[in-house]
Amino acid sequence: MNNHLFCFGFGYTAGHLARRLASSGDWQISGTATTPAGRDQILADGYSGYLFAGDDYDPLIEAALATATHIVMSAPPGDQGDPALSVYAAPMGNSPAEWIGYLSTVGVYGDRQGDWVDEDTAPKPGSARTARRVAAEQQWLALGQSTSKRAEIFRLSGIYGPGRSAIDSVRDGSARRVIKPGQVFNRIHVEDIAATLAAAVDRATGHAIFNVTDDEPAPPQDVISYAAGLVGLPVPPDVAYEHATMSPMGRSFYEENRRVRNDRIKSALGVQLRFPTYREGLSALAQIPP
Repeated sequence: MNNHLFCFGFGYTAGHLARRLASSGDWQISGTATTPAGRDQILADGYSGYLFAGDDYDPLIEAALATATHIVMSAPPGDQGDPALSVYAAPMGNSPAEWIGYLSTVGVYGDRQGDWVDEDTAPKPGSARTARRVAAEQQWLALGQSTSKRAEIFRLSGIYGPGRSAIDSVRDGSARRVIKPGQVFNRIHVEDIAATLAAAVDRATGHAIFNVTDDEPAPPQDVISYAAGLVGLPVPPDVAYEHATMSPMGRSFYEENRRVRNDRIKSALGVQLRFPTYREGLSALAQIPP
């Protein structure tokens, strides 16, 4: 077994990538969780699991990094910066890793009033949260450059998939059709993220940044209506954005409006999206029993 993937933040997305790579039979998988329960789940899945809450050094993690051929960082930066870089930059730099993937967000583009953006569009973060993302992107790219490793940034749009979709919110009664005229969101099925990352592992393109999103930015209320129709439940009533009750985080998403292009993952990585729009994705998820 020559390939060893180490994931900082072994959560929903990293788990799908791990299963995709492990299915080929020649991958060792390791990852971190912030809680003992999360670490135990990694172990139960047949991988090597470690605890990392963001500021604690563990010699076992350093030992795992010493054999890592591929590294993924999927945890967000905190107020003190990127947690993995603050503790394990040197072990990662000294590792045999040939590829480092940093999972960022399309939120770094900020509000574009519905206009299209691509990887050549300069970031314009609209919050401290996304400004930290931009800083972390640059730090990961700098680590790659200083250690001659291939480091790549993957800007993900809204992630959905089994257990995390409009199908689930319609079924559990939490779905709402919040109406803000002209608003669209970008989204991506978790299986298409995993496929994109797997393609990047296998193919050096000369590009450092990739938008990972589907083909059709869409109004959120349309997605809810489509999901309700698929599972035969009533379409939730409309709620005007001005009157909607939501968390500060949720409201911040509605304060930004952009359409994100995905041409580069297709042309450079050869990705063919299994779920090019929310319709294909939700239709597949509707077949999963509740």
